[in-house]
Amino acid sequence: MEQYDTHATADPFACSVNAFETLMGTLSGDQASAWTHAGLEEHLDAAGRELLRQLLQDHLDLRALREEEQVRAGAGLVVVGPEGRVRPWRETGHARWLAGLFGLVRFTRVAHRGPGVGNVHPADEELSLPAGRHSLGLRRLAVTEAVRGSFDQAHDAVTRRCGKVLGKRRLEELVIAAAIDVDAFYRAQIPVPCSRQMPLVLQVDGKGVVMRPEALREATRRAAVKAAAAGGHRGRLAPGEKPNRKRMATVACVFDTRPAPRRPHDVIHPPGGRSGERPVRPGPRAENKWCTASLVRPPEQVIADAFDQADARDPQHLRPWIVLVDGARHQLDLITAETARRDVTVHVLLDFVHVAEYVWAAAHAFHKPGTTEAEAWAADHLTAILAGHAARTAAEMTADADREGLPATRRETVDACHRYLTGHLDQLRYDTALANGWPIATGAVEGACRHLIADRLDITGARWGLPGAEAVLRLRTLVANGDLDAYWRFHSAHEHERLYPAPGQENYNLTA
Repeated sequence: MEQYDTHATADPFACSVNAFETLMGTLSGDQASAWTHAGLEEHLDAAGRELLRQLLQDHLDLRALREEEQVRAGAGLVVVGPEGRVRPWRETGHARWLAGLFGLVRFTRVAHRGPGVGNVHPADEELSLPAGRHSLGLRRLAVTEAVRGSFDQAHDAVTRRCGKVLGKRRLEELVIAAAIDVDAFYRAQIPVPCSRQMPLVLQVDGKGVVMRPEALREATRRAAVKAAAAGGHRGRLAPGEKPNRKRMATVACVFDTRPAPRRPHDVIHPPGGRSGERPVRPGPRAENKWCTASLVRPPEQVIADAFDQADARDPQHLRPWIVLVDGARHQLDLITAETARRDVTVHVLLDFVHVAEYVWAAAHAFHKPGTTEAEAWAADHLTAILAGHAARTAAEMTADADREGLPATRRETVDACHRYLTGHLDQLRYDTALANGWPIATGAVEGACRHLIADRLDITGARWGLPGAEAVLRLRTLVANGDLDAYWRFHSAHEHERLYPAPGQENYNLTA
């Protein structure tokens, strides 16, 4: 596209009109007639963005002109700074750059000055300009791309869309700053009310994230240092060896569900397959799912946040509360402490998938893997557990091991399953759960772990610093909850309040 005139005219949008006419001239000329549709799209993408940038620049210039005219006419309100002191002097020509979705623009405004105090720019507040160079629209785009893929991919996407307006390091800083209001946003949210007949389900799990050494928890860092000192540099870890390079994130889900009563054979098919005479009853589905996750906050705080969400959904504790866990003892202890603190009755269930893994391992101690005998043995024992006979099932498998005289290596697998079942008998009331139509597996929170953490924080070669990992995790949680649009409005309003406080606001005291 040919260069267009930028001389001053009476029309404040003369440059934009000139750019548009030049673009039309290019498209109607002989050169454009030879372009393919791909060439036309490429040209319009670049020229169209430049046209939009020029429109924004012309509008800002018009605002600056009007503000200067008011100053020359002696009009304008008395400007008071945030500390309450009047700015009696006015000075034109104070410019700043703004990098936005369409490129770089320059905004000139009037500075209101006073002795011994900082300048105040009312035009900045009217436009709600950010503290730095990058606009809120550009920050929103950076967040959207950074939570979707790597920072390199996000930087490339922003550059393709907006031009060279943002560096990679600054992009990471903008993402971290964008997550500052997540906690305040969810404290202000009011969940949608729900019928008291619908169970309220809480699920908790953990997932490790590979971190830089300085971002590890102290115990993990010391273990890594000790292992490095003892073994030196090694090309390959031993089977099952942990390299002490991960920091555990705690993930929690809260959701409503409609009761879906089932039978044990709706979950475990009988040996030999189903007859087809009775259709399989579907299990309960999650509705209004809400997730939270953190690498920084301790597990007890994440669990408390999940209980806060549950309390907001059922403040009078009229609905049945079901808590599903994977059997980790520290999680059970934290959940027990939280329920006691809130004086709420919950039904704690062990994830049935974890139980099935132990039972299948025991089945392979008795029968060769892949055989119909192993499948029948596992199906019989799992069906009995679902029917509420976990204690009897545990006793029977150890009795079978004694009778068959299993060798020590295979017997240990059976004993491990026995210990697991007998150690969690109070969380294996699947007969009650199936009759009431409750979920019995932690699929929701495990899916959240994969989506929130594995799909982004666990990409190949990624090693995270703590601020960046926490920000990306919290922002991905917002996206998963469907709250990013509402959060961005909330964050933008709070950012404005932080940058442009009312006079005397620093002396306000919170009363609630």
